Amino acid sequence: MPALVFTIIVTQLPFVATIVISFMDWNAYHPEERGFAGFGNYVRVFQDASLRSSVWSTVVLTVTVVAVSLVLGLLIALLLDRKFAGRGVVRTMMIAPFLVVPIAAALLWKHALFNPNYGLFNGAITWVWQLFGSDNPPQPDWLSAAPKIAIEASLIWQWTPFMMLILLAGLQSKPSDAEEAARMDGAGAWQIFRYLTLPHLRQYLELGGLLGAIYIVQNFDAVFTITSGSLGTANLPYTIYQTFFSAHDYGLASAMGVVVVIATIAISTFALRTVASMFKQENR
Repeated sequence: MPALVFTIIVTQLPFVATIVISFMDWNAYHPEERGFAGFGNYVRVFQDASLRSSVWSTVVLTVTVVAVSLVLGLLIALLLDRKFAGRGVVRTMMIAPFLVVPIAAALLWKHALFNPNYGLFNGAITWVWQLFGSDNPPQPDWLSAAPKIAIEASLIWQWTPFMMLILLAGLQSKPSDAEEAARMDGAGAWQIFRYLTLPHLRQYLELGGLLGAIYIVQNFDAVFTITSGSLGTANLPYTIYQTFFSAHDYGLASAMGVVVVIATIAISTFALRTVASMFKQENR
C-alpha cells in the first residue's frame, strides 16, 4: 500500500494536473488572461502549421529509426547467431552503443563525426581525396545539408543493438530440428530464412518495433543536442520544451504532452499484447 500510494502521488497526480492545465488558457506572459479554454489547445495542436510539422517530424523520425534499426539488427543478429572465434567479444562490442548515455551519444555524433572542421566523416573524405592526388576535397556541413538524416543516423546507431538483442534471443530460441529437416529435404538458406526463421521471428520483430517506438517517439536528447530543433527537425517533445520554457504557454504545452502520452499508451498496449501472446505460446 505505501508503494502504491507513492506511485500515485509521483506519477498520476502530476498527470492529472497536466490534463487540467491542458484545458486552460494559461500563458505566463499574460497571467491576467488565464481561464478555461476547453478543447482549444488540442485543436491548436493539430491545426497550427508548426505544430503539425512537429507531429509529422515525430512520426517520420520514429518510423525511420525503428524500421532501419530492425533491419540492421536482424542482419547483425543473423551473423552473431553463427559460431565463430571471439563471438562473445563481438557481441559485447555490438551492445556498447546502446549503453551510451543518449546525450553523450548525440554529442559524439555532432562533434566527433559531423563537425565540418574536425569531424571523422570530413576527415575520411579528405584522406580519400588525397589518395587520388586532390588538394581540394569537399567539406560538407552535414548538419545543414541533411539535419534529419543526422538525427536519424545517431538514433539508429544507438537503437540497432537493442533490436539485435531481441532478435538474437529469438534466433536462439528457434527449434533446430525443423531447420535440420528442411536441409535434409533440400531447402536452401534463403528458403529456410523465409519459411522458418522469419515466421519464428515475427513476434520478436513486432516486440522490438513497438518497444523502440515507445522510446523514440519521446526522444528529446538527439533533437536538442544535434540541431536544437532547427531546419525542420523539431519533433513534438522538443516543441513541448520550447512551448513551455520559451513561450511559457503552459496550456498548449500540457495539451501536447497529453497527446504524446496517449500515443505512447496506444503503442504500449500493442506491446503488452505482443508480450502476452509470446508467453502464451511458450506455455503451450
